[in-house]
Amino acid sequence: MDKSWMTLGKTPHGRMSRQYLDGVKMFLDFAKAVGDLNGNIPCPCKNCVNFYRQTPKIVRIHLLQCGIMQSYTKWFEHGEPRVLDDSHDHEMSDTQTLDGIDVMVEDRVRGESIDMQQDEEVHKFDKLLDDAKREVYPGCTNYTLLKFVIEMLNVKVMTNLSNKGLDMILDLLIKLLPKGNLVPRSTYEAKKILRDLGLSYEHIHACKNDCALFWKENANLDVCPVCKESRYKVNHVGGTKIAHKVLRYFPLTPRLRRLYMSRKRAEDMRWYIDKRVDDGISRHPADSEEWKEFDVQHPRFALEPRNVRLGLATDGFNPFGNMNNSYSMWPVILIPYNLPPWLVMKEPFFMLSLLIPGPHQPGNEIDVYMRPLVDELKELWQDGALTYDASSGMKFQMHAALLWTIHDYPGFGNVSGWRTKGYHACYTCNDEPYSESLESKIGYTNHRAYLPMNHSFRRSRAYNGKVEKRMRSLELPVGKIQEQLENMPTLTLGKNPSNIRRPRELIGEPNWKKVSILYELPYWMNKKLKHNIDVMHVEKNISESTFGTMLGIDGKNKDTDKARMDLEKDEHKGNVASRIKYPDGYAANISRSVNTRNGKLSGLKSHDCHVLLQRILPIGMRGFVDTNITTLLFELGSFFQDLCSKSLRQSDLEELEERIVLILCKMEKFFPPAFFDVMVHLAVHLPREAILGGPVQYRWMYPIERFLGTLKRYVSNRARPEGNEMKILVNVAKG
Repeated sequence: MDKSWMTLGKTPHGRMSRQYLDGVKMFLDFAKAVGDLNGNIPCPCKNCVNFYRQTPKIVRIHLLQCGIMQSYTKWFEHGEPRVLDDSHDHEMSDTQTLDGIDVMVEDRVRGESIDMQQDEEVHKFDKLLDDAKREVYPGCTNYTLLKFVIEMLNVKVMTNLSNKGLDMILDLLIKLLPKGNLVPRSTYEAKKILRDLGLSYEHIHACKNDCALFWKENANLDVCPVCKESRYKVNHVGGTKIAHKVLRYFPLTPRLRRLYMSRKRAEDMRWYIDKRVDDGISRHPADSEEWKEFDVQHPRFALEPRNVRLGLATDGFNPFGNMNNSYSMWPVILIPYNLPPWLVMKEPFFMLSLLIPGPHQPGNEIDVYMRPLVDELKELWQDGALTYDASSGMKFQMHAALLWTIHDYPGFGNVSGWRTKGYHACYTCNDEPYSESLESKIGYTNHRAYLPMNHSFRRSRAYNGKVEKRMRSLELPVGKIQEQLENMPTLTLGKNPSNIRRPRELIGEPNWKKVSILYELPYWMNKKLKHNIDVMHVEKNISESTFGTMLGIDGKNKDTDKARMDLEKDEHKGNVASRIKYPDGYAANISRSVNTRNGKLSGLKSHDCHVLLQRILPIGMRGFVDTNITTLLFELGSFFQDLCSKSLRQSDLEELEERIVLILCKMEKFFPPAFFDVMVHLAVHLPREAILGGPVQYRWMYPIERFLGTLKRYVSNRARPEGNEMKILVNVAKG
C-alpha cells in the first residue's frame, strides 16, 4: 500500500495537494473496518494521536488541518495486521525471568526515538542499551554486561548473600575471567549499573504522630504543621539528622510503563479486550458489572484498552515473625487487572507502592501515608502518562483508574472510614442493621428480613417468638453513603494526645470515622463496589465458629449457655480430624493441629479452615449430630464451594444470594445468638459483591497474604526492617 502521501502532511501547502487528498480518502476507506457501533475510528492526526475516536468526517478535517502523524507508518490501530520479529519475542516465564532483558531495553529505547517529544530518561536508556550489548569479556556470547549484573544481584537476593560475600565472588570472577572483562568490582558498582532502570523509590519523612508528611509544601519544615512535634529525633552529639518515621514510596507511573516495555507483556495487557470470550460467564474482573458500569460512566477512559485498571490491597505484617514483638509494617500493593487470569494475581505483577513504617499500625491515619499514591492516581486519571507500547511500536497516553480495595475487615475500616465495630459494623447494612445486644457481645440475627414477604420462615415463631414483617434489601447503599459523607465535618488526623476525638453523636452519622482520602478520586463516589469483603477471612471466621461451637473448643465456642455440654465430652470428633489425609499439595496436614486428649483444634491457617468448612466438617460431623444440622453443614459448605468457583453465572449468583439467606435463617434455629457476630453476618453480602466484582479469586487476600510472607522472608536486618526490605525489593524488581 502506497503511503508516500503521508510525508506531504508536514506543511499546509502539502496538505492541499491532490496526492495528499487522495491518500486521506484511501486511508478513511481502509479504516472503516475498525469503526465502532457509531462508526467512529481512532484519529491519527498530530493532536489526537489515536487516543480519541472521531467520526470519519471529523478525522478528515483533522488530517487536513493538522496533518497525520509522520511516525504512524504501520496502521495497527486501523486494521493493518501486526507483524513481529519472532526472534525478539521473548516470554519472561517463571523459570526464565531474566531472558529478553536486552530486547526490553531495545524496545524501550526504540520507543523513545519515535518522532515525538522525547522524555528525559532517553539518555539513561541509551546507556542501558549500550550495557545490554557489551560482552562481559572479549568473545563471550552467552552474557552481556547488563544480563550478568541482573543475574548476580538476583542470586544475591534469593540466597540472602551479604554484600561482602558478593564482593568476594566478583573479585574472584575478575581474576578468573580473561583480561579486559567488565565484571563490576563491588556490589556498589553493580547496583550503579541498574540505577537507570526506573525502579528507585522515594524517602518521605512523616510525623511521629502520623499527622502529616514532610512532602511537597511541607518538605522544608522541621516541625509537624499539625501537632508541632519535631521532624527529627533528638541528637545531642550532632551529625546526621534522623527522621522519626520514613515512608518508602515507589512511584507508580514508571512501573506501569514497564508493563508495556516487553512486547509479549504489552499484548497481555490487551488480553481482556482482544482475546477474552464474552459469553455471559464471569471468569475475569472484565466480565463483572462494576467493570462494565465503569466503562459506561467513563467512555473516554474505555476508548483506550491499554488504560490500566488497578486493585489496591493492604495489610500489616510482623517482619520479625515473633508474636511477642508487636511490630507492624503496612505495605500497600497495586494489582493491574488488564492481565489475563493466569497472570493477574501472580507475585511478579504485584506492585509494592507504599511501605508504611512501624512499629504501630497506621489505623485511621493510613490516609496520611496514602497521600503520594492518591495524588499520582489523580494525575494518571486526569492527564495520563506518555507511554511506549512495544507491541505496536507506538506511543500512547496511558491513564489509570482504581477499581476497588482488598483487605481484611479491620483494614476495611481503616481504608474506608467506616467503623467496623458496634451495632452498625456492617458497611452494607449501613444505618439499618439487625444487631442486638447480648450478654457479652453484639449479635447479628434476624436474617429472615432478607427473605421474600410471603416466605413461610417469616411467619414462624421458632426464632424469637415473633413474626418478621420488616424488609431489607441486599443492594449496596451508594446514594445513602454519598448523602452521609456530604454532612461529615473535616477531621484532623493524627495520634497526638492533644487531638481530641469528636464523639460520634457530634459527627452526625451512625458509624463514619472519617471521609476516606480515596474519595478525592473523581470517579470513586459513584462506584458501587469500593471495598471488598474478604471471602478468605469470612470463611475462616465462620469455620472456626462452627467447629468451635460444635466441638466445644475453649475460646472458639459460641454457645455461652452451655446447651451442648455433650459435645465437649465427645472425643471421637477430634479423632476424625486426626485421621484426615489429603492428596499432595491439596491442603496442609490438619491432623497435626488436632489434640485428641483435650479435643482441641489449634494453629489452623486460613486455607485449613477453607478446606475444613467446604469438605471435611459436613462429613466429619455426620452421625454425631442431628440430621438437620448435618444437612445444614452440607448446604453451608456447598455455598462456599459455589461462591469460590473460577467461573460464575449471574443467575447462579442470584440463586446463591437466596441460598445464603435461607442457610443463615436455618442456622439461627440451631446455634446460639452469640454465634452470629458481624463476620458471620457478612456472608449474606458476598454473592452481591461477586455479581459486581466477578470471581472471588481476584478479590480475596490469599495471594496478598502469600506475598506478605515473601516480604517477611526478605528481612535480614532487624534493626532497620523497612530500609532493608526496600533495598532487597528494588533488586528483586530489577531481576
